[in-house]
Amino acid sequence: MSTENQQKNKEHYDRLYKEGQVKNILHWINHLDAFLNSVTTTEISWFAIYKNNFMDRLAGKKVLEMGCGDCTNAAVMAALGAEVYANDIADSSGRIIKLLNENYKFKHSIKFIPGDFIENNLEGDQFDFVIGKAFLHHLEIPLEEKFLAETARLLKTDGEARFFEPAVNLKFMDELRWHIPVGNRPSKFQKEKFREWKMNDPHPDRSFSSKHFETAGRKFFKQVEVHPIGTLERFSRLYKWGEKQNKYKRWALKAEEKLPSGLNRSLSRSQLIVYRGSLL
Repeated sequence: MSTENQQKNKEHYDRLYKEGQVKNILHWINHLDAFLNSVTTTEISWFAIYKNNFMDRLAGKKVLEMGCGDCTNAAVMAALGAEVYANDIADSSGRIIKLLNENYKFKHSIKFIPGDFIENNLEGDQFDFVIGKAFLHHLEIPLEEKFLAETARLLKTDGEARFFEPAVNLKFMDELRWHIPVGNRPSKFQKEKFREWKMNDPHPDRSFSSKHFETAGRKFFKQVEVHPIGTLERFSRLYKWGEKQNKYKRWALKAEEKLPSGLNRSLSRSQLIVYRGSLL
């Protein structure tokens, strides 16, 4: 990440998390089973990160989350009994964690690591899990390599890294995506508006292919797994927000796991990347 892009990320996410979501997060972790039953069956990032009974593996484990953002996932993992360390470049994330610790009795208070993660000064070989929920794609590839090396250094011998990231394995699908407006992102057909949006976008232009993440991971880990997610779920956007959309998502996230692996990999919009066995 260039200094310019790093500053752009910091300003963007400080604005985004300025108000925080502390009341919402406290409500969710006070109704944890209901919250997880909902988000892990309808929200693609939660479905991915918590895939294969991840929530049942957290109690008593030491976890580091890179890019903790609005701190919802950090709070959920801590409420599930994990000892959570959370890092983000946005100072507002630290303020949210402070309020969460003051208003919820976690078994282990969440520890915030501010600023540039590469300068973390943590001892190596101490974490059971390193988590990144939509994080790596914010990094330019040379910096991503440093983050993966740091991940390998910090993980225990039998530790595991889990990253949820966008997947772009077909150029046609990616180009089609840019021409469909989503949220505050205009269509590429709207040239001036798209150019202005792109200038303010904190995400760098880089590869999001499964092959890239496999190659990057093999430099630092013995085992690399990529789980494609979102081949069918991507069409949930055809539904208006509500129970009909959620019903479709629940069906799609289950049904797409039965699709041929090659088709799933080519057409998925997201992926869970799992690294195990540090080589450092």
